[in-house]
Amino acid sequence: MNNRTTSNQDELIFQQPTKYDGKEMWALAKRTSLDLNSAYKYLMMAEYFSKTCVVAKENGELVGFITGFIEPDKPDTVFVWQVGVDSSQRGKGVASRMLDALLASSGCEQVKYLEATITDDNQASQKLFKGLARKRNTSCDVFETFPEEAFPDGHDAEYTYRIGPFPE
Repeated sequence: MNNRTTSNQDELIFQQPTKYDGKEMWALAKRTSLDLNSAYKYLMMAEYFSKTCVVAKENGELVGFITGFIEPDKPDTVFVWQVGVDSSQRGKGVASRMLDALLASSGCEQVKYLEATITDDNQASQKLFKGLARKRNTSCDVFETFPEEAFPDGHDAEYTYRIGPFPE
C-alpha cells in the first residue's frame, strides 16, 4: 500500500498500520469527535486487521487513520468502522485519499462493496461516503441498522451507507 503523494509541499504516506501505530490511532481518535474506543481496540485493529486499515503519515507523524474489516458473512464487503483525520489535515481530501488507498490495498482485492454506519448529524461522513459513490460511479444505499433504542447510552441511531458494487 505504501502510496506516496505530495500535497502542499508536505509528503503524505498511506500504508497499513502496525501494532505500534495503534496508540497513535487511539490518541488521534481521542482528539477528535469520534466515539472513543479502548486503546486495546486500536492495537487490535492495527495488528489483526491491518490489511483492511490505513494510516496516513506526514513526516513520520500519524495524521489520519481508517479502521475496517471484512465482514465474516459478506466476504465481498469491507466495513469501515472509523475514519479519523487530524485537525491539521482537514479540508485536504485526506479521508477520501485514505478510502482510495484502502480499496486499492491487497486486503480489499475481492471487495465489491463498502459499508459504514453514520448518525444523522454527521454531515462530514455522509459527504465523504456519498462522494466515494459518485467518484466510483456506483450507488449509495442508506438504511437504518442500529436504532437509538438499541444503544445503552442514548446514542443516536446509526444508518448504514452501502456503496457499490465497484466496477471490476
